[in-house]
Amino acid sequence: MEDKAAFAERLAQFQQVHTSITRELSKVIIGQREVIDQMLASMFCGAHCLLVGVPGLAKTAMVKSLAEIMALSFKRIQFTPDLMPSDITGTDVIEEDANTGKRDFKFLAGPLFAHIVLADEINRTPPKTQAALLEAMQERQVSIGKVTYMLPRPFLVIATQNPIEQEGTYPLPEAQQDRFMFNIHVGYPNPEEELEIYRFTTHGKPVKLSPIVTGEDIFRLQEVVDSIIVSDYALQYVTDIVRSTRPASPNAPKFIKDLVDWGAGPRAGQFLIKGAKALAAMEGRVNISCADVRRVAVPVLRHRLGLNFQAQTSGIDTVQLVNMLIKAVPEPKLS
Repeated sequence: MEDKAAFAERLAQFQQVHTSITRELSKVIIGQREVIDQMLASMFCGAHCLLVGVPGLAKTAMVKSLAEIMALSFKRIQFTPDLMPSDITGTDVIEEDANTGKRDFKFLAGPLFAHIVLADEINRTPPKTQAALLEAMQERQVSIGKVTYMLPRPFLVIATQNPIEQEGTYPLPEAQQDRFMFNIHVGYPNPEEELEIYRFTTHGKPVKLSPIVTGEDIFRLQEVVDSIIVSDYALQYVTDIVRSTRPASPNAPKFIKDLVDWGAGPRAGQFLIKGAKALAAMEGRVNISCADVRRVAVPVLRHRLGLNFQAQTSGIDTVQLVNMLIKAVPEPKLS
C-alpha cells in the first residue's frame, strides 16, 4: 500500500498540473473558472459532461483549447437533423487493391475516434444518432455490423446544448442525459470579464497554447483522484441527499414530494463522490468533505430530477430544487 509521503508527493504534482492547465487556458478564456474546474473534474474522473449555454459564450473555444493543452486528438461534430449514425461512428467502404484488383471492405473511422469529442448542439440530431453516441460514451466502443472497434483512451465527450432555441430539436432522453456526469451551466461574464473579452478578442493576435500533459499523464491524474479518501460520514451524506430526491422516499422533503415525479438513481451518488474527490484533489486534500459534495450537487443532479406539472407551472426549475435540497438535508450526526 502506498505510504502517506508518496501519495502527498503525487497529490502535490496533481495540483501543479491543475494550476498549469488553468493558467494556460486563461490565455484564451476570460473568466468561466467554475465551468473550467467542472470540465477538468469530469476529465479527471474519466467521465463526460454537457455544457448548456446561449451561443457566443466560448463553449467551443474552451473545449478546443482544452484538447490543445492536453496534447490529445480532437474532433468537433456539428449535430444536425440529417446526421446519420454512420456519419459519426464510421462505415465500411469497398477498397480495391491496386496490384491484385481484389476488392475488400475497409473500415473508415468516423469523428468519434478521437480522445476529446465535441458534440455541438447534441439535441439537434435524431434519436437514432443520439443512441449511437450513447454506446460510444458508455462502452468506449463502436459496433459496425458484427465488428466492434475500441475507441482511443482516454475518451471524453463534451456536448453542448442551446437552452433558448427548441424548434427543430430532439430533447435528449433521460437515459442519455444520465450518461453525463455534469450538466454545466455556462453563464454570461461579469462586466469586468466582458470588457476584457472585447479587448482580448479584437486585437488580432492569435495565442498559441503549449501542450502540458499527454494521455498517459491523464491516467496518472485519474489514479490520484481515485485514491482520495471517502469517509463513511461523507458516504452517508451522499446517500441521504440522493435518496431525498425521490418523492417515494420517506425522508424526502415535502417540496420534493410535491414537485418531483422521479428522482436520481445510484449513478448520481457515484458521480457526487467522484466529483467531490476531484475537487479535493485540486485543492490538495486527501479526503473529501460534505462541502465538496454540495459544490458538485447542482451539476450532478440538475439533469436527474423529473419535475411534474405543478413545478413547471410554478416556474421552479431543477437548480432551485437542488439548492433547496442541500439546505434541507442535514449532515449526518457524529456517532
